[in-house]
Amino acid sequence: MYMGIETVAVYSTVDKDSLHVQLADEAVCIGGAKSQDSYLNMENIISAAINTGAEAIHPGFGFLSENAEFAALCEDCGITFIGPRSEHIKAMGNKSWARHKMIEIDVPVVPGSEGEIENIEEALKLARSIGYPVLVKASAGGGGRGMRIANDEESLKNAFNTAKAEAISAFGDGTLYLEKYVANPRHIEFQVLCDKYNNIIHLYQRDCSIQRRNQKVVEEAPGLIDSELRDKMIEATIKACRAINYENAGTIEFLVSGNDFYFIEMNTRIQVEHPITEMITGKDIVKEQIKIAAGEKIAFSQDEVSINGYSIECRINAESPKHGFRPSPGKVKLLHIPSGNGVRFDSLLFSDYTVQPFYDSMVGKLIVHGENREEAVKKMRAALEELVIQGIETNQNFLYMIMNNPDYIKGNFDTSFINLKLERLLEYDDNE
Repeated sequence: MYMGIETVAVYSTVDKDSLHVQLADEAVCIGGAKSQDSYLNMENIISAAINTGAEAIHPGFGFLSENAEFAALCEDCGITFIGPRSEHIKAMGNKSWARHKMIEIDVPVVPGSEGEIENIEEALKLARSIGYPVLVKASAGGGGRGMRIANDEESLKNAFNTAKAEAISAFGDGTLYLEKYVANPRHIEFQVLCDKYNNIIHLYQRDCSIQRRNQKVVEEAPGLIDSELRDKMIEATIKACRAINYENAGTIEFLVSGNDFYFIEMNTRIQVEHPITEMITGKDIVKEQIKIAAGEKIAFSQDEVSINGYSIECRINAESPKHGFRPSPGKVKLLHIPSGNGVRFDSLLFSDYTVQPFYDSMVGKLIVHGENREEAVKKMRAALEELVIQGIETNQNFLYMIMNNPDYIKGNFDTSFINLKLERLLEYDDNE
């Protein structure tokens, strides 16, 4: 029970022994192993809520969490969706629309199309205008899917067709937009909470630049960012939220190149990396989500939000970095979780649990908090050394190599870090 609220877990047939099922007050099977049969099955989820008398649904940070149709279905059935209204998810989920909106309110965006690109001829014309390289992106994209870099006209033609096909397959929406490719930027995002009473509170920023194929691997808060630049980005963040009358938790994401920053998208949900923001601010974001959805005002003002120390999160994935990061499902034979002051491990794992091959490879989030970045890095190294997961392969040693890389330690990194240093980062002993 959380906040005195009884909980109902939903699960697929292969997840019947999962930790969330065991911890909930009640659990309902909603379908087979394939996500489209269970965790993406809107009717089954709504039926589970109605049959158990659930008043609200928290969608988490995957599957239907940014699905406007599902949020609208909840609204139509009188079930509270713990997140933004469906129109906000739909609007900001369409990245070409969101980009156009940011241009309207003078929030900086990467040079490119104001909205969607209708055809390859239009894309070629714009690319000639802004110059190569360019980035073709799916309007409904996410997680790096439906995104392609083009360095010339021939590669743009291929990128346009490939991105469209991938976007249709992944999102059912093949609309694309085009941006100037910003080489080796940093990825900085701002956490916000907004209620029905026009209160917009930011919880400062996170640096999510350590990525592999546009998927975040390591996140930091508050990150290494100049205070003057940070204040400009905060102003843009608040402006963006106010422009659409946003409600609940959300994240405004930017690319930063030198002293310039550009809006790239808004995530209309809780983020995987929300714990590091909680560590430095002392605010429980999920708790605030629930209260906002219940119609309450945010209980604190902006003046009551301050940064305390430094936090780092490493995503623990069931994968083999030395074999192309291939997934590594299987049974966990032994699990030892690190502990101590400022160490947190959010995970579905326990000894004898079987990691399924059907879903995302992330099986845990290792989070540390220190007085400053140096202490946080050292604490993460120690926590990674203490963490034991036997029976499956993970990226644990790969993450340890990142924590020991001289450039990472100095804060000299951007989104190209893993790609440029991959060979060195793979030079670890599997028996360590």
